[in-house]
This record gives sequence, structure tokens and C-alpha cells, in this order.
Amino acid sequence: MNPLWGIDLGGTKIEGVVIESKDNQNVLARLRLPTEQEGGYQHIIEQIGNLIDKLKKETGLTPERIGMGTPGTLDPSSRRMKNCNTTSLNGMPLRDDLEKKLGIPFTLANDANCFAVAEARFGAVPEAVPNAQVVFGVIMGTGVGGGLVVNGKAIGGKQGIAGEWGHNFLDESGGPCYCGKIGCVEKVISGPSLEAYYKSLTGNKLKLREIATRSNEDEAARQTLERLYHYFGKAISVIINILDPDAIVLGGGVGNIKELYTDGVEAAKQFVFNTGIEHLDTVFLEPKLGDSAGVFGAALLVA
Repeated sequence: MNPLWGIDLGGTKIEGVVIESKDNQNVLARLRLPTEQEGGYQHIIEQIGNLIDKLKKETGLTPERIGMGTPGTLDPSSRRMKNCNTTSLNGMPLRDDLEKKLGIPFTLANDANCFAVAEARFGAVPEAVPNAQVVFGVIMGTGVGGGLVVNGKAIGGKQGIAGEWGHNFLDESGGPCYCGKIGCVEKVISGPSLEAYYKSLTGNKLKLREIATRSNEDEAARQTLERLYHYFGKAISVIINILDPDAIVLGGGVGNIKELYTDGVEAAKQFVFNTGIEHLDTVFLEPKLGDSAGVFGAALLVA
């Protein structure tokens, strides 16, 4: 047995898991602690150490290496964190500090990459597309992110930003983004952006799930969802044109809208470079692992 250790570092919780092996997802231990990010960077490191100690106690095992999903990216050249919505991590040498404190090698990846690799290895993909070589995992919720998996391995890229389709340009109507650009995918089809669009039409502030349930009788709700399908198709077509993945897994709260798999895919067909061919062979899948995906994917980073 060669157990795999994974940690999913989130803004509100830190989750850890020990699974039996890369081929067997049997869980030997799974625990959570609050991140308590208001305590700052050093406190987050302390909480990660506390979680590992608890996992060691529960399993009687000691990790040789740990994989960790993070709410941002470890820049390969500077070895410092960037693009983190847990802002105290930005600019910090998180991997180096963890290894120095705990004496254990760490492999870090963006949480969307962890989602993608888990669904590619253990989740929705093996059953639906058994021989998939290229898988793209989509996160559409408060933000928009993505992860790229090739032959079962998460691909980070030269700058650690592979898969970050949420900050491609999509349409100027999205307005300014926190990243400094205008019209990013995230500013058009994330949950808050769609809610803001509905409010611009009606003056009413509703959650996206409420908007989705009103689309049959509410013209503004229908327009909001049609905007989602159109721009989702346009945005995801760029990914398909560049990567031509075997499968795309849609995660996050926005990804729960069922019509993305019909109307959204139909919209994508209009923009994919398939001149003379009307069908689209890319398989779009619902995620299978739920909130297990992030922590399982983190463990698979060290498989």
C-alpha cells in the first residue's frame, strides 16, 4: 500500500484526506479544520500543520509527500503565490514555508486543476469517456476558473496559469475585472455577474438559482439565462479550438444549470472551428465527486 495524502486549502475550511493508492480511492482518513484566514498567513500554515498531525494520529501513518490544492497559483519562477482570493497568501512562498516548517515535500496546484484531475481519474470521465486523453475541468461559480489534465496529469504550464480561461477577453459589456482587464469571461458568466445583469434589467437583486427558476414567466430571467448560454458557448469554444479536449466537466454553482448541457453546447457549436460539420464531438459532463473532487485531486498530485 502506498497511501496518497491530499489537502484542499479553501477560504473557510482546510480539508485533508489519506487515500489508499492512486488506483484505489478507499479513504483511510478525512478531516476538516477551519482556515481562520483572518488570523493571517502564519496562522493558516499552523492550521495546515494541525490538520496533518490529526491525520497522522488517525491513520498511524507518516506522509512521504503531500499534494495541496490552493485558491491561487504558485508562480514557478518566483516560487510565490499569486491570484489568490485568500489574499494573505499572495506574494508568499507557501510551499517553501510549509516544507521548512513540517519537513515534508509538498506539490501545489490550483484548486481547479485538482477538481479536473479528480474527475478525470476517479469521477465522471472514466465511465463516460474511458480512453480520454485531454480533459478540461470548468469551475463556474463566484468566479470562473479551469483546470487542464493530459493523460491523467494536471498541467500547470510555464507560469502556472494553464486553464485560466476565466480571464480571457469575452465581451466589453462585462466591465472592469479585479485583474485589471475589461470584459473577462468571469465578468460575464460568473454567478455574481449574471445576477448583476438581471438587476440591471429589473432593479431587483436575486440569486442565480432564483433567476433560473423564474425563466418561464420572467422575461428578464429568460434574457439572463440566454446571455449565459450564448457567452458560455463563445468562451468555451476558445478552449475547444485550442485544446480539442475529449471531455469537459462543468463544476461550480453556475454549472448546475442543466440547460448548459443543451443550449450552452448548441451555442458552442456556432463558434467552434468545425466548418462544414454540424456536430460537436466534445463530451460535456456533470461532475460526479461533489465536494470530494478538490481534496482527492490534491492527493493525486503526488501519485
